[in-house]
Amino acid sequence: MTRRAQVSPAVIVLAIALQVGTGDPKAEGGGREIVVQLTGAAERPAPGDPDGTGTARVRIKADQGQLCYSLTVAAIEPATAAHIHRAPPNAAGPIVIGLLPPTGGSSEACMNIGKELAVEILTKPADFYVNVHNATYPPGAIRGQLSLP
Repeated sequence: MTRRAQVSPAVIVLAIALQVGTGDPKAEGGGREIVVQLTGAAERPAPGDPDGTGTARVRIKADQGQLCYSLTVAAIEPATAAHIHRAPPNAAGPIVIGLLPPTGGSSEACMNIGKELAVEILTKPADFYVNVHNATYPPGAIRGQLSLP
């Protein structure tokens, strides 16, 4: 008679978090960094600002459930909001994480997002995107889908 060990889902998530949380050993500050280019053409369902560009740098420390980011934008009217949303590249989706809008052209912060969400973003980055909103483009002026190198 063989016995199978049962492992709780929480233990599995923690094991994954510890593995992906180590990220690139050369990465500053630990964790795993995702860099994404933001454009108006990538915004969905309708295109955003055709001249708008930007960069989002997102560093995730899954073992701590922490996300740090910096946003820089150019050629858009002043930002009114910024978020990480859950949706594939050709769709709009719900807000998952609120970010400080880059009102003066840039913003940065760190926050706790929970280990489960941190692991999910690192294991399925293409299911998430960053976008920046403004008064002219309330649904989104620029957007970029997350992906790992």
